[in-house]
Amino acid sequence: MRQAHSSMSGGQQGVSLMGLVVVLILLAVLALFGMKVIPSYMEFRTAKNAIVAIARERPNATPLDIRKAFEARAQIDGIESVKWSDLQIDKGNISFAYSKQVPLWSGVSLCIDYAASAGQ
Repeated sequence: MRQAHSSMSGGQQGVSLMGLVVVLILLAVLALFGMKVIPSYMEFRTAKNAIVAIARERPNATPLDIRKAFEARAQIDGIESVKWSDLQIDKGNISFAYSKQVPLWSGVSLCIDYAASAGQ
């Protein structure tokens, strides 16, 4: 009988209620962060893929043709952060850079600097 009692008094194992609450709060903050930041990153990747495709498809295009091609892709893909006038075109190299403020919650926002280039 004594052996059964001594094995049970070794302490309980597992997560306490406070530990569970802390983990759930951290997961909620990470989920909120992801839900706010991922759309901004997806738009950047779409814009980057657009200039990579234009540089590959039109290696000898004029700057005006490149800007028109980007404008058409931006309308189709819903790119709003980068305009055709933001493109830097220099000897077959196409690039852009911009900053995006992502509001996280009241009074707190995240500023992300994006930059991409494509071409020779």
